[in-house]
Amino acid sequence: MTAQNSETAGPVAARLSFLDRFLAVWILLAMAIGLGLGRVVPGLGDALAKVTVTGVSLPIALGLLVMMYPVLAKVRYDRLDTVTRDRRLLIPSLVINWILGPAVMFALAWIFLPDLPEYRTGLIIVGLARCIAMVVIWNDLACGDREAAAVLVALNSVFQVLAFSLLGWFYLSVLPGWLGLQQTGLNVSVWEIARSVLIFLGIPLAAGFLTRRLGEKAKGRTWYEAKLLPRIGPFALYGLLFTIVVLFALQGAAITSRPLDVARIALPLLVYFALMWAGSMALGKAVGLGYPRATTLAFTAAGNNFELAIAVAIATFGATSGQALAGVVGPLIEVPVLIGLVHVALAARRLFPDTPAPAAEPSGLKEPARD
Repeated sequence: MTAQNSETAGPVAARLSFLDRFLAVWILLAMAIGLGLGRVVPGLGDALAKVTVTGVSLPIALGLLVMMYPVLAKVRYDRLDTVTRDRRLLIPSLVINWILGPAVMFALAWIFLPDLPEYRTGLIIVGLARCIAMVVIWNDLACGDREAAAVLVALNSVFQVLAFSLLGWFYLSVLPGWLGLQQTGLNVSVWEIARSVLIFLGIPLAAGFLTRRLGEKAKGRTWYEAKLLPRIGPFALYGLLFTIVVLFALQGAAITSRPLDVARIALPLLVYFALMWAGSMALGKAVGLGYPRATTLAFTAAGNNFELAIAVAIATFGATSGQALAGVVGPLIEVPVLIGLVHVALAARRLFPDTPAPAAEPSGLKEPARD
């Protein structure tokens, strides 16, 4: 980076909007509000859980759609071919997400929870559900490559439909049998997984694509990115905070009534997120990816599709099961950990000397400068 660029870039925190600068605080407050509401308002969790459409929680779906739409509207879809040709990104992503990720979670679940089979099974299910939703927020906050994130979450969604049930059978029944460990069954249909993908990724992806296509056609790219995107950008964070409040309100009583169990579940999750993120970031640098794509690789590897994991656990084992609680603890740990890793990623840009600092806010209140 040149001296001039260093001067204009300045410290990251100084260039963030008020909302972005204290995002970790807002997220922790949203978690606390959700947990408090679930604990002190009788029947709130049950009432929210009943508001479903074809088995999908309507409040959570609404929050996720609002959260993902602005970020996917920012993607320059005419640049996706530059991502699909990048084997240094695609091959490591597929290997990390669909071979290493489930294997790492399986190992950690058995190492940390050998005496708690319900929680262990729940964690393994979380490890099988690769992230296709919140990762777009973490990636955007960390100034990752939006086009790469769109391609990787699309790949994950396809593999999720094709491989989730098969991997569940392998890691819960076949592999434990080979190792002489306790076996568990998992009954989930391909349609249930496809439905989750269509709702949580398909709808906002189609909306984002059409918004850019029609907006650029009507007013041009300059107007679209300078005028429209700054107006819709903040809704990504509003949707994130709303989703967190609803999610923790749903399970507030369960989480606060079993703190020791939550701590037992949280420990392997913390190790998992740290290993997956740091290992993927290091691998991205090792294979020659620049900071934006290495960051995208790291966040897509570390995140998980908690919506699918919770839905599968509830459908198979029941809403009050230990498996469902393990799924709920997933985002309880993932959200603050990954927002912390956003700051680690931004600080790690210095390890990628050819990557200039962004010239504007990374999250969406203002559009980051792009070439």
